[in-house]
Amino acid sequence: MTTSPLTTLVTICVAGSCVAIPAYADPLARSGIDTFVESYCLDCHGDTDPAGGLNLQPFDSSSIAKAAVDWDTTQWETMLRRLRSRQMPPVDADRPTEQEYEVATGELELLLDTYAESHPRPGTTDAIRRLTRNEYRNAIRDLLALDIDVSEILPTDESSHGFDNITVGTLSPTLLSRYITAAQLISRRAVGRTERSPEGVTIRVPADQTQEGHVEGLPLGTRGGVLFTHLFIQEGEYEVQLRLARDRDEEVEGLNGEYQIDVLIDRQRVHRFTVTPPKNRDHTNVDANLKAKIRVAAGTHAVGVTFPRTSGSLLEIKRQPFDAAYNRHRHPRPSPAIFEVSIVGPFAAAGIGDMASRERIFICQPTSSANELDCGHQIVESLIRRAYRRSPSAEDLETPLRFFREALEEEGFEAGVEAALAAILVNPHFLFRVEHPPESIASGEAYSISDFELASRLSFFLWSSIPDDRLLELAESRQLRDPGVLSGEVTRMLADSRSESLVTNFASQWLHLRNLESIQPDLRLFPDFDDNLRRSFRRETELLFDSIVREDRSVTDLLSADYTFLDERLAKHYGIPHIYGSSFRRVDLDSDSHRGGVLRHGSILMVTSYATRTSPTIRGNWVLANILGSPPPPPPPNVPALKEKTHDANLTVRERLAQHRANPACASCHDLIDPVGFALDNFDAVGRWRDFDGGQPIDVSGTLPDGTKIDGIEDLESAIMKRPELFVSTLAEKLLTFALGRGVEPADGPEIRRIVRQAREDNYRFSTLVSGIVASTPFQMRIAE
Repeated sequence: MTTSPLTTLVTICVAGSCVAIPAYADPLARSGIDTFVESYCLDCHGDTDPAGGLNLQPFDSSSIAKAAVDWDTTQWETMLRRLRSRQMPPVDADRPTEQEYEVATGELELLLDTYAESHPRPGTTDAIRRLTRNEYRNAIRDLLALDIDVSEILPTDESSHGFDNITVGTLSPTLLSRYITAAQLISRRAVGRTERSPEGVTIRVPADQTQEGHVEGLPLGTRGGVLFTHLFIQEGEYEVQLRLARDRDEEVEGLNGEYQIDVLIDRQRVHRFTVTPPKNRDHTNVDANLKAKIRVAAGTHAVGVTFPRTSGSLLEIKRQPFDAAYNRHRHPRPSPAIFEVSIVGPFAAAGIGDMASRERIFICQPTSSANELDCGHQIVESLIRRAYRRSPSAEDLETPLRFFREALEEEGFEAGVEAALAAILVNPHFLFRVEHPPESIASGEAYSISDFELASRLSFFLWSSIPDDRLLELAESRQLRDPGVLSGEVTRMLADSRSESLVTNFASQWLHLRNLESIQPDLRLFPDFDDNLRRSFRRETELLFDSIVREDRSVTDLLSADYTFLDERLAKHYGIPHIYGSSFRRVDLDSDSHRGGVLRHGSILMVTSYATRTSPTIRGNWVLANILGSPPPPPPPNVPALKEKTHDANLTVRERLAQHRANPACASCHDLIDPVGFALDNFDAVGRWRDFDGGQPIDVSGTLPDGTKIDGIEDLESAIMKRPELFVSTLAEKLLTFALGRGVEPADGPEIRRIVRQAREDNYRFSTLVSGIVASTPFQMRIAE
């Protein structure tokens, strides 16, 4: 009698549909996927000239049970991804039923996940990674209570896999020199010592920023201007100088009468200027006298420069300043605007005041010269512990203490602390995140990272900064790895304001919000676009993501939200009434507002458009890559780009893309990309709703790779939400990439699926997704080099 290997049924549920598949005594023996490959894959992926170099002819799932320990799952993970996205088989080939897809992908997942359980692979994470410019700034903020902009000293970081924290472990001589400059500047400001001559800073307002409305954070009853924070290193007098915006003829814009300009420190007016038109129409020196000295206490203060509103200005219509010759006479400024604000000082300094950075640094004060060395040792040891993210060794202390003693003898105690701090800030253990394997671990062997290294991974993931004292204490006592403790720390850290970096650093890169700064729509076609709208676009999307984090909502709300965040400028652009003022507020949306999730946000719609028109191809590619996790391959070489509207001006973008798709080399990818992009084409290049393009009704219909027919944004969102695990998997991959500082590898597939399954049980809440990543093998382990 032959015993059947079938012992039970395993139920796989996908998108609400549950399918029972055979479960075998040997969990690595499967038959459904073999049948699927034979029926639908071998025509293209057989022995003869296999497409993409993938030959599935020898595929036999039962043979996996005999596979070597180092079975390479790369092509099978790729195959699974294509099947899950329904991109394969091609749309013009015989297609499986939805049940066949679910059985095949379910079996393949089980095959890969079962193998991974007995062969965990943490992936390859670099042992040495340099802090990004953003991480460096945040680390200085949390180490020294000093928020300082280092963008003029340190270069921007190159991006890889969509994020800039995938850095290299080397320093060029030029970059090292810049870090030395930054360390000297920061240590001097943190301690409160000044240069012999006054220092200066200049803040410039973007040329296309409208200044007719109220600026959030400035007093009501004012219009325009600028608000920023500035560190006044000592109490004393500081010279403030203003320059007004000028047109191409170097005349001050909008100066048609007398205007007053207020300078404010922490919302309190400290000086008022008056500016009037020149009598001889010579504007050369109109703003030359907008200069005054004000006395300011040491510390970081909010500096505001703004115009008090007059009764006449309340009736002014908001108009966009020209930023191109064509726009010059359409929207000239109706009143003056601030171009730049310069601050120089201190003059007549009254000494070092109480600054947060000094409180953070000087944990002790020597009562006499006899205990200066002891106090200096305490300060240096405390700084190193937080800066290097671990307990300091005697070797760590040696160099900073030597610098401390040398400066102590020459210039005194505080000069010694400043010198020691500068030495710490250029040490590789501060500038780099270093992970060392234990001596007993051989090259190529997987191992668990130390508790201190885990603390750093956690803090740089959720805060883009160094661990705080709580994390370091848990790491030092070796409690951090405990699952309950680790879960509690994730909850605590997400509730901390520093987790805003997930919005400004992670989400801004994942959703391409940083690209908004480089986008400039053609003002001949979009004359009402300005920098105010650009900033409102970005803020709307940031606030929606922030609401997901703060309220611990389902991450699918990013796509299906029935609310958004608006200020008056953005609400008018969207055509949503009764929103007034420069403050953003949460707005519940009507069903006919055309607004909601991120696919309807002006930010996303503009970064996926050209300066003159929409691009269904860019938009479709963006959705496939960033929402569905199935980016199409790059276009083949020597394929011409889509022609702009130089002739056939009445052709819609769809009609011109149809001409483009006539090239067989283009058709296969565009058949995947374009239907998704067409669904968004009711939104123009700056995110406004429209029904016509080129004088013709817009056709937003199409067919997705899985055969689903859609007709616009609502249908596209519904199709995505029918299989939310695709979006959640994509977000999990993006978060894991950001957390590890490396691209996701095929070996990460089983862990990502585990994270998504765990999150599904909790309605895909953001904290559950993050907790799954933090508890994962790739996050807690690495392979020794």
